[in-house]
Amino acid sequence: MPIPMTVEGERLLREELNRLKTVDRPRIITAIAEAREHGDLKENAEYHAAREQQGFCEGRIQEIEGKLSDARVIDVTALPKTDKVIFGVTVTIINMDTEESKTYKIVGDDEADIKQKKISVSSPIARGLIGKEVGDVVIVKTPGGDVEYEIDEVLHL
Repeated sequence: MPIPMTVEGERLLREELNRLKTVDRPRIITAIAEAREHGDLKENAEYHAAREQQGFCEGRIQEIEGKLSDARVIDVTALPKTDKVIFGVTVTIINMDTEESKTYKIVGDDEADIKQKKISVSSPIARGLIGKEVGDVVIVKTPGGDVEYEIDEVLHL
């Protein structure tokens, strides 16, 4: 099943993969070789720690390669500009009760980071907004109850 991903998200994963293969992997291999030189491997904490790091590194490499092979990269800047909320757009919503305004970019699951105002396309807010247009009022089911939002702006950044 294709994994939706923004251009930026793909770039960041490729950079991480490159770092893991060209920096972290060689560093770990060197650490294992140095730990082996210290003798008895059964009681060598440095060796076991380096082997554990190697396992995490190789697992992450496989995970990233799998995601990139299944990625469907969507460049929102290449799509026609509309007022419709779709994957990759930045949307400003207004809470109808508090009149508080929030802006989020709708991204893939791996890219989501609420501190950077990036929400996953599979999050309740994004699912409620996808397909709607500027001026529409949507009801989002949250753990705290239903919240009404008005879509104020859609940007294709």
